[in-house]
Amino acid sequence: MSSEIFFGDWSGPLRIVLVGVFAYGWLIVLLRLSGKRTLSKMNAFDLVVTVALGSTLATILLDRSVALSEGLTAFALLIGAQFAISWLSVRSKAVRDLIKSNPRAVLEGGRPVESAMRRERISRDEIEAAIRQSGRIGSGRVDRVVLETDGSLSVIVRDADTRGTARPS
Repeated sequence: MSSEIFFGDWSGPLRIVLVGVFAYGWLIVLLRLSGKRTLSKMNAFDLVVTVALGSTLATILLDRSVALSEGLTAFALLIGAQFAISWLSVRSKAVRDLIKSNPRAVLEGGRPVESAMRRERISRDEIEAAIRQSGRIGSGRVDRVVLETDGSLSVIVRDADTRGTARPS
């Protein structure tokens, strides 16, 4: 068994540190330039870009055949594509409908909406957990639970002071 399995020489770790510092720095600069939207709560498209960025960073760090300039270009491409798609989605309903889902009520009037729960693969336990996290003990004052586009559950309660109008919890 060769001792190179555990440690060959200092060139490998040194390359990882140097390339990592530059790649990470470039990634931070690009993320800051692309705006807060790039780092917001994620929809499916944002998740794909985030995973691709992580995979690209790992490849830059660990694959000697990938030059730093190639990795930095890949970062710019991914973040640029994410920026362009989000820019277009704000200006085009067709693009927005293509990349984003719509919120869906999974509980209305205090009652589960079974068809929506099945379609969205949400269990009663998950709805009850969202209600508890909102500070409620049961669905008594809960008017609606909505599955948001980022996968989170919003709990909307009846406001007794305003005679039945609902407000987010």
